[in-house]
Amino acid sequence: MRLIVQVPCFNESESLKHTIPQLPRIVPGFERVEWLVIDDGSVDGTADVARQLGVDHVVRHPVNRGLAAAFMTGLEAAVALGADVIVNTDADNQYDARDIETLVRPIIEGCAEMVVGARPIADTEHFSRSKKRLQRLGSWVVRVASRTQVADAPSGFRALTREAAQRLNVFSSYTYTLETIIQAGQSNIRVVSVPVRTNPDLRPSRLVKSMRHYVWRSAATIVRIFATYRPLAFFGLVASFFLFTGVLLGAWYVAHMLLGEGAGHVQSAVLAAASVTIGFLLFMLGFIADLTSVNRRLLEGIDWRLRQVEADVKSLRDRGPQP
Repeated sequence: MRLIVQVPCFNESESLKHTIPQLPRIVPGFERVEWLVIDDGSVDGTADVARQLGVDHVVRHPVNRGLAAAFMTGLEAAVALGADVIVNTDADNQYDARDIETLVRPIIEGCAEMVVGARPIADTEHFSRSKKRLQRLGSWVVRVASRTQVADAPSGFRALTREAAQRLNVFSSYTYTLETIIQAGQSNIRVVSVPVRTNPDLRPSRLVKSMRHYVWRSAATIVRIFATYRPLAFFGLVASFFLFTGVLLGAWYVAHMLLGEGAGHVQSAVLAAASVTIGFLLFMLGFIADLTSVNRRLLEGIDWRLRQVEADVKSLRDRGPQP
């Protein structure tokens, strides 16, 4: 069994000096533990520092493509290198590397295909009260959308099996954390959550430029992924609002018409008809999108098999001719 710990980086030459030495070389259940750094177009010599610190593999983007792209590049590289399990951690040393053993244990025991580390949000001093509340709210929304029981959805400290890594596709350029959980839950990948420890802050988060910006981007990601993987439920929910509004307005008009006051409430009838029409069209749109999602699931299956074949071919090529 081979474990690869990947660290997506962007201008992290100083942070890596704290993060890399904390990573383990021995984890129970694995014969080999290797380190992989994904340099996302850094201009401060991050890749050189990583090599000096003894990192086994360094993959570099020529330009900055964003955290989500760096995460996916790491998964693809780790699979190509023959990883059986992949652990993702942040370059800013936010997560306690000693908990990597805790993170991979459910996978070794066959209880999970993806494990997400749950930070002690309530006890984290540098999180403001509003941020703690938003973290809890965001995690609840992700649990509903993904049908999983992940306690800390924005956590980047997670472990995945080789097969789970091959099945994930990230469309966002902002972050992978919420999207991958929703996608995993909707793809029947077994996801569990385990408590992990954190370290003191080395620097402010680069992902959260402001709370408003973070909430807006996260909400947009959740809505888009929910509409992608549960289109009938998504459009049905929106359609229900218009249908309910149309029924209320229609009942209001009928009631006044029975009282002989219908002439003064014609606008209610017009709005009722418009609302019911919009609701019906949205429901039909959701129905068509749900039928179309069958093709998406088929394409995801084909993509997964192609990735497996590519990884197997590369593995055979690396071994060389057999006697």
